[in-house]
Amino acid sequence: MNNRPLHAVLLTGQDAPGRLLDALTAALDGTGPAILPLDPALPASRLDELIGAFAPSAIITPDGVQRLTPAGRSGDVRSGDGRPGDDRSGDGRPGDDAPRDGRSGGGAPGIAPDIAVVLATSGSTGAPKGAELTASALLASARAALDRIGADPARRWLCSLPAHHISGLGVLVRSLVAGSAPVFADRLEPDTVEAAVHGPDRVGYVSMVPTQLRRLLEAGAPVDRFDTILLGGAAIPADLLTAAAAAGARVVTTYGMTETSGGCVYDGLPLDGVRVATGADGRIRISGPVLFARYRLAPELTSAALDDGWFVTADLGGLGPDGRLVVRGRADDVINTGGEKVVAGEVERVLRESGQIRDAVVVGVPDPEWGERVTALVVPADAGRPPSLDQLREHVGRSLPRYAAPRGLVLLPEIPLLSSGKPDRQLLRKLAESPG
Repeated sequence: MNNRPLHAVLLTGQDAPGRLLDALTAALDGTGPAILPLDPALPASRLDELIGAFAPSAIITPDGVQRLTPAGRSGDVRSGDGRPGDDRSGDGRPGDDAPRDGRSGGGAPGIAPDIAVVLATSGSTGAPKGAELTASALLASARAALDRIGADPARRWLCSLPAHHISGLGVLVRSLVAGSAPVFADRLEPDTVEAAVHGPDRVGYVSMVPTQLRRLLEAGAPVDRFDTILLGGAAIPADLLTAAAAAGARVVTTYGMTETSGGCVYDGLPLDGVRVATGADGRIRISGPVLFARYRLAPELTSAALDDGWFVTADLGGLGPDGRLVVRGRADDVINTGGEKVVAGEVERVLRESGQIRDAVVVGVPDPEWGERVTALVVPADAGRPPSLDQLREHVGRSLPRYAAPRGLVLLPEIPLLSSGKPDRQLLRKLAESPG
């Protein structure tokens, strides 16, 4: 029976991390409702869309907990003068008229009793999908990760990634399993790292995305003082790993997504209990105790993504001779140009190996002659001497078919990122399609 309530979490302010951690703890041990962490920085229209799509029965705000109407619109939360109503308590717990019999209340559909967290998987754009994650899946992921890196329970985790993404939420779950309090940081800056690794908090572990690590290395931050850095969320250039190793950092690359409770493949090898395979279509498939249960209120999407106990990802890849997973790129980022198919991720990898590029994203731009034009958006290694399109085409042509070489080039000072640390491909496509 779907009789557990689901509460959206929309918190800001200094006490937001602690209140979220309390809500997550109760969601995992079953003493509280399932939670739907949301990004408070999203536009109101996007928050309305997410709340409407996932239908929580209440929302936890800085003022307390407010029950939602059957329509489930966040506009109901922000109406009036914003002060707590009669059914909200200042400590974030449901008021006296909140349901106590396990029903979701407010006319909103409940959720299965074993579901602890619902996370939106579509970032800040696109049709929302809410992955329902069971407490057992999240805990299995955390235990396997801690075991794989040999984590010392006396050493704490630094959480600088947003908890409305699985990357940040995973840090919190690993901390709870390890029995240590996470250390929160709004931004992963050199001074943040300095204070974390040299201060009294005994921080030993951190998850970050490639852009964060590169910036820390360039700033000379003491990344070598972390026991382990989990690095994932986007393609990882080989030169970045080389630079990290030269700085003495212990980096473990991770691959995974919301539907797998975060990273489930470390340094190319699945965590204990996880299996990885590829189908005839080249897509990576994952099974094991870390998988999500379903998409919230979307049975069609669920049946398309889950196949006989396997999650069919949107990524293309294969297993190397040593059994390690090799990710080629996303299936939905395949560019059709002149009748040929180009995997954008493979072109990006080759571009990053040129020595002239610090970072790169490749997209397809509509073209009347080619169907789609392979276009590279790159951050030059030397802004004063950026590479030319001809130079990049020549470099790519040495490793990939000539049709994969970019026919368009956009120079950028930085790759725009989503809050998850992944490239903002929608914005990048707009930049690539804009004249000049």
